[in-house]
Amino acid sequence: MIALDEKGTLTEAAETLFLSQSALSHQIKHLEKKLNVKLWQRCGRRLRLTPAGELLLKTAYQVMPTLLQTETSLVAIGEGQLGVLRIGVECFPCHEWLMKVVASFLTDNPNIDVDIIRKFQFSGVEGLLHHHVDLLITPDISDHETLLNVPLFQYEQVLLVANTHPLATQKKVSANQLQDQTLFTFPIEKRRLDIFNQFLWPNHIEPKLHKQVESVVIMLQMVAHKRGVCVLPEWLADSYAQQYEVSKLRLGERGLFKTLYASVKKQDKSLNYLNRFIELGQQVE
Repeated sequence: MIALDEKGTLTEAAETLFLSQSALSHQIKHLEKKLNVKLWQRCGRRLRLTPAGELLLKTAYQVMPTLLQTETSLVAIGEGQLGVLRIGVECFPCHEWLMKVVASFLTDNPNIDVDIIRKFQFSGVEGLLHHHVDLLITPDISDHETLLNVPLFQYEQVLLVANTHPLATQKKVSANQLQDQTLFTFPIEKRRLDIFNQFLWPNHIEPKLHKQVESVVIMLQMVAHKRGVCVLPEWLADSYAQQYEVSKLRLGERGLFKTLYASVKKQDKSLNYLNRFIELGQQVE
């Protein structure tokens, strides 16, 4: 189902699955006969899903990650490993922190592998609920009744400007002072960005321009060359400030603080390796 949906034609899907076109066609007919329902309709050379096919495809996309991960875990067990810890990440600037935690975890747990998953079909919480990941690193917790949210550490978000920027002489910045600035952020929905929903929007302010940048290094280079400003966790800003000749400013009088969480399913809260990872995450900042 997934191969046909992605490729669109029997020939391309069959090649992806290492099958002949006739063999794949036979499998489709067998499935339709067994289910007594039409799954595909022909549109020239391409195939289009029927409503029944859409339902089956949606289910396939939901269960395939679990099946693939089960296969990976079974292979790991067969190779002498105890399993795989699948970590979902919804925190763009957390890469360096996460690598330190993972390094300590792998040292402490030589028989457990680690998979890092950053992209989800829907959201990190959905990935956790549907067993695509075992633990989710996120600054945005869910109050779902089956999930447990454990705080890792609190951090302050700070504004970074070039050392030669007019704002660099200040220790703090107001929302009004950003309305004529170009703001660089990671590629996250604006409604989930704290700089917007906790600082700018409550003051009815929008920046002059908003540009999304995936790389923190490129973002800092743009800031250092006075192309705009950006917001980063203070611990990350401190590690780059001198290298890129940028200054950090507090957002508002009291600052903008955030907590990073590890979310797990309540049914897994007694798993030792999950608890060990969380302990390490609380120790590394």
